[in-house]
Amino acid sequence: MEIYQHFRKEERPFIDQVLSWREDVEMKYQRKLTDFLNPREQMILKAVLGNDADLIHGLYGGTDQVERMRAIIAPEYEVIEEEDYQLTLLEASYPDKFVTLEHRDVLGAFMSLGIRREKLGDLIVRDGTIQIVCASEISDYIRMNLTGVKKATVEFKEKPLERMLENDETWTIRDTTVSSLRLDVLVKEIYGMSRKKAGMHIDAGHVKVNFRVVEDPSFTLESGDMISLRGKGRSRLDEIHGQTKKEKFKVSTAKLN
Repeated sequence: MEIYQHFRKEERPFIDQVLSWREDVEMKYQRKLTDFLNPREQMILKAVLGNDADLIHGLYGGTDQVERMRAIIAPEYEVIEEEDYQLTLLEASYPDKFVTLEHRDVLGAFMSLGIRREKLGDLIVRDGTIQIVCASEISDYIRMNLTGVKKATVEFKEKPLERMLENDETWTIRDTTVSSLRLDVLVKEIYGMSRKKAGMHIDAGHVKVNFRVVEDPSFTLESGDMISLRGKGRSRLDEIHGQTKKEKFKVSTAKLN
């Protein structure tokens, strides 16, 4: 199918999933509510569904700023409302003067309960407050079972989505040139290390591209790809501006501060 040629081979299973959702909605005239999708999956879903005259689709994760969203695919005559996405905002406090919690600590606590990442939206941990958007069907389970993170006792309570904290992430944008668009070259450039060390991180499974572990240093990056290096934070290849006379690639990268 022509749609496949626009995406990477490893993304075919998700493309097939979206095609299956579309077929079900078209055949059964029943809307489909998905789990939370990461930004790359959202982009693929929009590309696959395109401008299908028989369907409508929407994405929502609690606010306009969030990264992870649920999607609804529905017959074109339906109207999609925000409450249809079945989102619940949970909030808990912890004594930040005595306990230091990071995003990974809290996410790890959720995972230890057997909760799939796909059931969880954006997570904010700062200033003694934890907020997470989750699929409404698991909110009671979380409130009853997640009572501690590291050494902190927590009690999650439901809050209106309008109370969701704004994301205070800041990104540093940088224009540079690189010899190629290989993953090891970009990791070297963005994180300020040798290409050999970048390759070692990749081989060890420390690097993710678009939220998936990639262990191939020669993996070719594209505009919009999200990179994360364990312990070093997240970054993006924002744009590829073409090549110089010496055949180097002019790129814009962004790194989360």
